Amino acid sequence: MKSILSVVALISCVALTSAIPLLYDGRAPLNLTEADLDGSVGPYLTVVKGATENASHYSSLLGFSVPPTPLWDTASLVPNEQAISITIDNTSVFVPGSGGPQYGFRRTEFIAQANGNHTALNEVLDVGRTVFHFSIMRNDLLPLNYDHEYQIVFIEPSDGSHIFGIQLGSPFTDPTGTLPVPNAHSLKVLDHALNVIYTAPFTPLTWHNFAVQVDWANRTLCALYSPNAGPLGQVTEVVPNLSAPAGAAGVGDYHFGVLKLPLANPNDSPAEQADVVHYGIQEGTLEGLIYSGVFVEEASGGISIGDGLISSTICNSA
Repeated sequence: MKSILSVVALISCVALTSAIPLLYDGRAPLNLTEADLDGSVGPYLTVVKGATENASHYSSLLGFSVPPTPLWDTASLVPNEQAISITIDNTSVFVPGSGGPQYGFRRTEFIAQANGNHTALNEVLDVGRTVFHFSIMRNDLLPLNYDHEYQIVFIEPSDGSHIFGIQLGSPFTDPTGTLPVPNAHSLKVLDHALNVIYTAPFTPLTWHNFAVQVDWANRTLCALYSPNAGPLGQVTEVVPNLSAPAGAAGVGDYHFGVLKLPLANPNDSPAEQADVVHYGIQEGTLEGLIYSGVFVEEASGGISIGDGLISSTICNSA
């Protein structure tokens, strides 16, 4: 199906990038600084991190050292954004406003915001049909432990569920099964009910480009994917996402980063083993991923698929 849908996408493209309303641009500008990250200045709210360190302890702006995904500026000699390294270590214990420290998780995440306000931005991003773009690269200097589950991109409404998510590693189970699972080294696109709707091998030295269209009124999803500079191609049908909350209850923050779930600890009580937020086994190692190409567009005029191209027919349910 992927090849057929990709051909359809290419046939329907026109080079009119201005036709797509850009709702949020999270592609880190070259003048963004790590002091901006520490202060949550600019396109990211950076408070989801370990409580003892600044955001720049866990995240780095890579400047010209690691070129960003080429998907959005293939004709330019100078990148128009910089890639971002996001890491976790044993201090990556987030302390939310209530519920106590999340000792079961290790997490560092950026949340989309505009003008210092993520809640107001959600009300713009989470209506109609919107497309969430992001590109992910392995950081083999700081490898992940694929025995664990990682949630690395998601939209999170107030009930803690994910409208859609990108998962790596071995999904958490209690008791822990055989690790790692066979597809642990694949990027998995999940719907709200945690069904896998697409997988792509997480190959090294590759930008893995994704776009996920969310139809908020009809509660559907549609995924696109490409490696490196290849144009995005549709890799799923328009699929129902009916378990997602409807209306205001489904509005949530757009996260990207590294959220590492624990392994169930056989020495914990059954209740503790089930409480993945506060209990479980974590090794405390330094691990990370690299991101670029993060933005959100309104889909009524089509979907940007790279290098100035737009498709007006992909991910249409009609």
